[in-house]
Amino acid sequence: MFEFAGDWEKPINYLFLAVTAFIAWHGIRYRDEEGKTDFVRLLFGCIAAAFFFMVLFQDVLGLVRFA
Repeated sequence: MFEFAGDWEKPINYLFLAVTAFIAWHGIRYRDEEGKTDFVRLLFGCIAAAFFFMVLFQDVLGLVRFA
């Protein structure tokens, strides 16, 4: 995903994975005082999870190739 970074591509991928994992975890697990979910946080958490798995499986593990 970050081919322009040259030798820094792998550390940037790991940093990206850490940040998107935190955003996904927070967005999906968030509850307010009444125990209800917030639609916007849930939406962005799912988007972050999709990017997390895309970078993990394509760039880090090299298992799949997305066009």
